[in-house]
Amino acid sequence: MRDPSSVAVLAYDGMSAFETGIVTEVFGISWPEIDVPWYALTICTETAEPVRMIGGATLHTPHGLDVLADAGTVIVPSVADPERAPSARVVAALRQAHDDGARLVSICTGAFALAGAGLLDGRRATTHWRHSDLLRRRHPRVEVDPAPLYVDDGDVLTSAGCAAGLDLCIHLVRRDHGAAVANAVARRLVIPPHREGGQAQYIEGPVVDDPEDNRIAHSMTWMLENLHRPITLDQLAERTHMSARSYLRRFQRCTGTSPIRWLIARRVQASLPLLERTDLGVEQIAAAVGFETPVTFRHHFSRAMRTSPSAYRRAFHPRESARLPAADAG
Repeated sequence: MRDPSSVAVLAYDGMSAFETGIVTEVFGISWPEIDVPWYALTICTETAEPVRMIGGATLHTPHGLDVLADAGTVIVPSVADPERAPSARVVAALRQAHDDGARLVSICTGAFALAGAGLLDGRRATTHWRHSDLLRRRHPRVEVDPAPLYVDDGDVLTSAGCAAGLDLCIHLVRRDHGAAVANAVARRLVIPPHREGGQAQYIEGPVVDDPEDNRIAHSMTWMLENLHRPITLDQLAERTHMSARSYLRRFQRCTGTSPIRWLIARRVQASLPLLERTDLGVEQIAAAVGFETPVTFRHHFSRAMRTSPSAYRRAFHPRESARLPAADAG
């Protein structure tokens, strides 16, 4: 696998500056308070001519598809027209990058370019919910999942709408450097380091500002402040003066997920800095973030992070990562 810190993003005629700006902000700026080797970002185009951007601006870069194909992380923002297949040159560059060990990333309808290159065949992938049916029709071998904000399939990652590209970029930083660094970047950008729920929370429109929604928000804050304690649905419903059924329905509407799934995800996230920065045992960390047993903690951690707590600690704890790899005891 190539070094993922070499990042190339594809610019194209008719593009919006927003998604390229997301990539530039996360991977192109060196943050003075983050003391780790950062990414090297390159903006690439298919031809030598300047590309026209929405709003009348133009972008010129000396870097072409040869540079894109040599990168360790290749990012494709939304394509100008999902109905149009990517050019043969773009397909060749994407396939070469993938075959040589790069990881491929798409934002929103950029998934159509990856699918057009055959890189999503047999894989689970996502795109903006408005275009998921089109992606499924045009590329029936792709397992299209319109629900999540992003899908991490190892060496190929896809995200939903444009802003979900920011979630995916922060996820890549978390994967490369750990939760503490990703959280620091998120704080700089004034965004949450991890958004719960999926696209469902946005399909029907924004959440209305009413007292019941405010009570849900307060209950979420209370859960974050009491992660170490046992928390039940009945407790949450009682705190919000709702029935359990009403609380479940309202929580799902506000977040796109259930209270229990949201709580489990927050507990897993809370465990990351403890694994990275402390010498607490897995049993102690499980108790500190509210899991009833270490077995339950390991189960949910593995489902969320695609690795075990011990393997995560070896990768991101300063002392452990300096040692030779050892067998994972879980």
